[in-house]
Amino acid sequence: MEEAARCFLGRFVEEFPAALEAGSALPVTPLSSTACLEELHGESLELGLRLLAARGAPAGLSALLCQTALSQVLQDDLSPFHCPQEAEDHPEEEQPVVLLQSEAVQRLFLNKLISVALAWHQNLPEPPPSHARFLHCSVHAIKNTRRKMEDKHLALAEFNQLFGFKDREQCAYYAVFDGHGGVDAATYAATHLHVVLSQQDTLQSDPATALKRAFTHTDHMFRGKAKRERLRSGTTGVAVLILGQQLTVAWLGDSQATLVRKGQAVTLMEPHKPDREDEKQRIEDLGGCVTFMGCWRVNGTYAVSRAIGDFDQKPYVSGEADSFTTQLSGDEDYVLLACDGFFDAVQPSEVPQLVLDALRQSEDPEGGRDAPLERSEETVGARVAQQLVAHAKAAGSSDNITVMLVFLCPPEQLLVQNSITGPALSSTVSVGHPAD
Repeated sequence: MEEAARCFLGRFVEEFPAALEAGSALPVTPLSSTACLEELHGESLELGLRLLAARGAPAGLSALLCQTALSQVLQDDLSPFHCPQEAEDHPEEEQPVVLLQSEAVQRLFLNKLISVALAWHQNLPEPPPSHARFLHCSVHAIKNTRRKMEDKHLALAEFNQLFGFKDREQCAYYAVFDGHGGVDAATYAATHLHVVLSQQDTLQSDPATALKRAFTHTDHMFRGKAKRERLRSGTTGVAVLILGQQLTVAWLGDSQATLVRKGQAVTLMEPHKPDREDEKQRIEDLGGCVTFMGCWRVNGTYAVSRAIGDFDQKPYVSGEADSFTTQLSGDEDYVLLACDGFFDAVQPSEVPQLVLDALRQSEDPEGGRDAPLERSEETVGARVAQQLVAHAKAAGSSDNITVMLVFLCPPEQLLVQNSITGPALSSTVSVGHPAD
C-alpha cells in the first residue's frame, strides 16, 4: 500500500507540480455550474475521486486525499464564491438559498488537493489503522438499446476514510440508481446519498434508520435543485451498507439487492411497484390511482411507486425508503445489486448458477472446469458482472442494465467449494420481512 501510494504521488505531482492558475481550464469538469453549501461536500468528493481514479490512484489514498482537502476547504471563508442573489421575491417563510460558483470553489478544492499531494509526496503520513476486510467488487453497466444511459452506481469500500471516521466499526457502501426522465436525479443520488448517510447520528447504532433518513433527506435536497433548475427527472435506488457483521439494504422503487448464502438466493426486499397491494392501497388512500397502460402506472405516469424526484407525482410516488438489516454469519457468498433492466429479465433464483457459470468462464475462458486456479481472485471475479449483464440482454432486456456484485468471500473460494460440493440447487429463501 505504501509503495503504491508513493508511486502514485510521484506521478501526480509531476502532472500537477503547483496550484492551478486562475482562469486555466480545470482538469475535470464539475457536475454543476452552481451548488448550495450543503451540496458542496458531495460534489467536491465526487470531483476529487473522479480525478484521482482516472489517474490510477489507490482507492484508500484517494479517500484520504479528498477528505483532507475538503476539510481544509470547509474551514475557509467561502463568501467570495457566492453567486449574486437574483432579484426576485421570496416568500417570507422561504429562506433564500446561497449558491456557490462551482468552477471557482472547485478550483479552490483542487488546489487544496494538489497541496496535500505535494506535502505527502515529501513526507507520507502514517495511514490510519484499517480493520476492513477486502471485498472484491465486480461492476458493469451498459446503455443497451436505450437512447441515453440514465443509470449511476457507486462502490465505496473506503467509507470511513472518506469521511474521516476513526475508531469506528468499518463501513462499506454500495449503491445502484436507475434514473428516468433524465439522468439528473440518479447523478444527484449517487453524489449525495452517502454523504448524507455519513452525517446521520444513528449510523453506527441503527444503520437501517440512518439509510432511510438519508434517502428522505436526499430527496428533499434534490427538490431544491429541481426547483432552481427546472428538472423533472426521478430515480429508483438500492443501497447496501456493510457495517461490521451487519448488512443493511435500503431501497426506493424497483432496483433490487439479492444476497447469496451457500449458493442460495436470499430475499432481502420486495421492490416498490404500483401493483404491489400495499403500495396500491397507499396511493389510493392519498387520492391517486393505479392504472394499466402497458404496465401498471401511478396516475397513468410512472411505473414505480417510490423514487427520489418525480415531484409532479409526490406524494403518490413516495420518497420514503424501506430498509432491512441482516446479520452476516460468515457463510455468505456475495450480494448482488442491480436495476430493473437486469431483474426484469433474470429471476433472483437464477443468480447463483449464473454467477457460478461466469466465475468458471473467467477462470478458464476455454470453458474447461478442471484447470488449476492460477489467476488472482481479482481476475477471476472481474468479468462476472459483465457476463451477467450480457445474459440479461440476451434474455430480452432492452433497458439500461447495471449489475454490481460485492463478494463477501474470495471469488476463487466459491469455485473451490463448488468443485467439492457440486452445483447448488437453484432456490430462493427469505430471511424475513422488510421493515416498514
